[in-house]
Amino acid sequence: MCLGLSGFRSGHPLLPNRTRTVPTTPTGGEGRHGAPGTVDHDPPAPTEDPSTVDVERTALPGIGLQHVITTGRGRQIGVISHRTGRRDLVIYDREDPDSCIATVALTAEEANAIAELLGTGRVLEHLAELHRQVEGLVTEQIPIAAGSPYDGRPLADTRSRTRTGASIVAVVRGGQVAASPRPDFVFTAGDIVVVVGTGEGTTAVADILAHG
Repeated sequence: MCLGLSGFRSGHPLLPNRTRTVPTTPTGGEGRHGAPGTVDHDPPAPTEDPSTVDVERTALPGIGLQHVITTGRGRQIGVISHRTGRRDLVIYDREDPDSCIATVALTAEEANAIAELLGTGRVLEHLAELHRQVEGLVTEQIPIAAGSPYDGRPLADTRSRTRTGASIVAVVRGGQVAASPRPDFVFTAGDIVVVVGTGEGTTAVADILAHG
């Protein structure tokens, strides 16, 4: 589904607030110029790397919401959130914002999976930065080994926060991150549990996960 930018902007004004978000760390560019199978043939990005990105939100009556960002190379990318839960990932034509060069329709589950893939490294990066800023704070990644007493049991059973003062802030499973897992989150062998606390506290959590 390709919804032109200018048409909706002229017919339906943007919502009052404009959200500013921190962009993800660059990972080598949006594509190699001229590489087969790629659609990104944009000029090099500006030397100044902005610290924030504007996200424009537009209400689409009868459909849902449209979010659009403009990359450092001038490419406009949109996500259309339907009331049904479906998401459309859209790349707009640079010369004609009423046209799109690619559209991918995603179910709610597929959209969540992509969001987790994009966010995994960012969550761990924020934790590392927090570790650097707060003296005495430690971040540990603790695996749930086969045979762990918590393999197949929920996070709440560990009572780790009460017993150690350290916090389980994320769980990485199969390359996807579950940030701020709920008490009913069930561990599985192979999970990587991200714990934040003092050195003593994180060591105690590791002992709990290994021995109960």
